[in-house]
Amino acid sequence: MPSRRVAVIGAGAAGLVAARELRREGHAPVVFERAAAVGGNWLYDDSPASAASAADLLGAGGVHSSLYASLRTNLPRECMGFLDFPFVPDDGAGTMGSYSDDPPRFPGHKEVLRYLEAFARLFDLHGLVRFETEVVRVRRDDSSAGWKVSYCSRKLGHGSNEREEVFDAVVVCNGHLAEPHIANIAGNHPMSNTPTPNHQLVTRMQLIERVEEDSSVVFKDGSRVKADAIVHCTGYKYNFPFLGDDAGIYVDDNRVGPLYQHVFPPHLAPHISFIGLHIKALLFPLFQLQSNWVAGVLSGRIKLPSQDEMMEHVATFYREMEADVCPKRNTHSLGACTYKYEDWLAEQCGHEKIEGWRKEMFIAALKNFALRRESYQDEWDDDHLLPQAHQDFAKYL
Repeated sequence: MPSRRVAVIGAGAAGLVAARELRREGHAPVVFERAAAVGGNWLYDDSPASAASAADLLGAGGVHSSLYASLRTNLPRECMGFLDFPFVPDDGAGTMGSYSDDPPRFPGHKEVLRYLEAFARLFDLHGLVRFETEVVRVRRDDSSAGWKVSYCSRKLGHGSNEREEVFDAVVVCNGHLAEPHIANIAGNHPMSNTPTPNHQLVTRMQLIERVEEDSSVVFKDGSRVKADAIVHCTGYKYNFPFLGDDAGIYVDDNRVGPLYQHVFPPHLAPHISFIGLHIKALLFPLFQLQSNWVAGVLSGRIKLPSQDEMMEHVATFYREMEADVCPKRNTHSLGACTYKYEDWLAEQCGHEKIEGWRKEMFIAALKNFALRRESYQDEWDDDHLLPQAHQDFAKYL
């Protein structure tokens, strides 16, 4: 099976497991990470300097993180971890890297970061990562079948330090919680993005028409209120600034396309792939299975359909969404169907299907969230699933 030199963009959960699966398959991955450490979205810096220089408009800590200080996971740790690296509290023996000091089932973000750091240590991934290095451009190499990756490294000093290397393939793992979706509101409104404690919260089920210079918010129905700040609860956008128009990848209302099974652009497969575009899913297991699929396809162990067949699959999927009156922005949202997609991936990879208890725990978590919006992280009804989970974990601990 051929070994390929593969650029992986991002060293968060998706990029780390992609690097591991690629190396296991015999490839030579190089991971580009613009931060100074692994963790991606889970890398949180609450220092005043970091907050002041944060690129995002919402004032979240960290250079490109959507985290906030009190954030806890919205899934139980048992079902959210990688399939062969259980996300369990450390037993003190150090068997999994001694990362844990936050044992609740819905731990804080620092615990998730420690888990990812332990994963990187155990599988010796740090040596594959070029830290403080940002990919600025990915384009075809006309002289070969490869792809030119241009990047800048802050380690190389000030000024223009752009460099370029050619890779056989590129795996995009840059996440989708870094670029906030800010509503386009007409008018001149020099408002604060960080309300002070004495601000009064005003909620209106109306569309905003414009904002005037005196900070009046005018609604479509003609009514108005004075506001100190506008809080944008509009989510995040997929963003791939390093991909030029020649790549033929588009983002339309948060649909990244065209992609076969959310991973391969049919016209560029298998040389360009995307890991981790989904929302409302068992994300870490999904990242692992997608990465194994990509690695196997690149080595020739797994065969893809023809380009025409993949394009027809994409077109059919879009038609089905339209028939179901499902908006484009939900293209990559799995929800309760996450395990069906992951079981399909597992079949492609020759991997065992997602464990029954993990599927049940995920569905139970969704129901619990709907039932106990304010307390679902502290009250639950799935303790009966834990014995089987820990029995399965025992082979990896």
